Amino acid sequence: MKSEKDKKQKVFPHIKDTIDYIDTKLAVDKSFDVIKLDLNYADRQMAMYMVDGFAKDDILLFIMKWLSDLQAEDIEDHTLDKLLKKYIPYVEVETSDDLEGVMDSVLAGPIALVVEGIDKVILIDARTYPVRGPQEPDMEKVVRGSRDGFVETLVFNTALIRRRVRDRSLRMVYMQIGRRSKTDIVICYNEEIADPSLVEAVRKSLEAVDTDGLPLGEKTLEEFISGRYWNPFPMVRYTERPDTAAAHLFEGHICIIVDGSPSIMMTPTTFWHHLQHAEEYRNKPLVGAYLRMARFAAVFASIFLLPLWYLMSVRPNLLPAGLSFIGPEEIGPVPLIVQFILIEIGLDVLRMAAIHTPSSLATALGLVAALMIGQVAVEVGILINEVILYFSIAAIGTFATPSYEMSLATRLIRLALLVVTAMFHEIGFIIATTLLVVWLSSLRSFSIPYFWPFIPFNARAFFDVFVRSPIPLKNRRPKFLHPKDPDR
Repeated sequence: MKSEKDKKQKVFPHIKDTIDYIDTKLAVDKSFDVIKLDLNYADRQMAMYMVDGFAKDDILLFIMKWLSDLQAEDIEDHTLDKLLKKYIPYVEVETSDDLEGVMDSVLAGPIALVVEGIDKVILIDARTYPVRGPQEPDMEKVVRGSRDGFVETLVFNTALIRRRVRDRSLRMVYMQIGRRSKTDIVICYNEEIADPSLVEAVRKSLEAVDTDGLPLGEKTLEEFISGRYWNPFPMVRYTERPDTAAAHLFEGHICIIVDGSPSIMMTPTTFWHHLQHAEEYRNKPLVGAYLRMARFAAVFASIFLLPLWYLMSVRPNLLPAGLSFIGPEEIGPVPLIVQFILIEIGLDVLRMAAIHTPSSLATALGLVAALMIGQVAVEVGILINEVILYFSIAAIGTFATPSYEMSLATRLIRLALLVVTAMFHEIGFIIATTLLVVWLSSLRSFSIPYFWPFIPFNARAFFDVFVRSPIPLKNRRPKFLHPKDPDR
């Protein structure tokens, strides 16, 4: 059933009725930032609507100056055509006869001009948003490379992509989501590369989103289009780097840009996409391959190191003679599993405290956590040194994960493996690990296997995942994307 906002209202024959309708719906007398100007140019009554802070003052003054010079005979015939083509000298000008759509446009930023004797409203897109500079994102820094990053303004982000992808087949499809928020969304893809069925699937999933708004931008949208709400693993990849987005577009991925968010979504993605970083491609191939292997080792250590060490500690008979030194000599009064849970929760609490701590006090917070809490916990017997050592290695692996969403997911999986291993020992560890692999293999991102190319196995792609290949040798696009143009 359509709401009141979805019903169309044509422009009234008399301008007074049109103005009264817009005044009532926009609550001009109740909202100080909704501005209405009553004008009279060329012996015609006019009204201009805008939102304070969105309209560019210099453009507005320029247009009003041109209108003030009009004479009645200048627009006596073909008024609308003459205004659009001659007397409103601006690039982004359009018309609409739907007053509901006009009011939505005004709240989004454009200026609405109502003119007596015209059955349409003129929309002048002379808006500007408060915006910060395109600086390098904190989450994806590189030693060498570009220092620009996406910002919160959609048109800036599309321009940053266009700067790197000057392809005539690059498409930017605009749509709005949210019955009340009317959030601007852009689907970005390369028409000559991306799989048409994949593009259609993404478009339909976005059109099916039924909500009143997207208060958290792309994160709210992700939960609608990815499904599997209780799955901790990210089904889309986020990036704030235009060069990373451009690289994925050339492979055949689809980018979803949400106005108000500096992160864009790239889909479909596999598990392995979240373990790659632009820094690997900013170095020589051999160095990049080493960095990738080191990163993979750190990530897998962050998941399996603590459960394995716990298993070897409670089952020392599983250790070969050469590794008999592994395991604590004394556990202390607190069981090992309780120590691990305490330190896991403690690290997450410390991370949240660091987020809410002013930068000027962050160093002091780190010293308190490292020197006072850690050292005192060992001295009083709550924790043992081995637990802190192995947990520190796992934490470093977590922080080495390029994707923040993936690092949070691996923490939960590590904690679950620890609990299951503590309950059922080696049988629990084996079964839990097997179930994890099976579960990841069953996941799909827009019908793309999440664990590809491991399952289903593809030797060449699997090698390319684990080894950073030289760019001249990567002459084929990923097969799992079914690109229209497979050759690079």
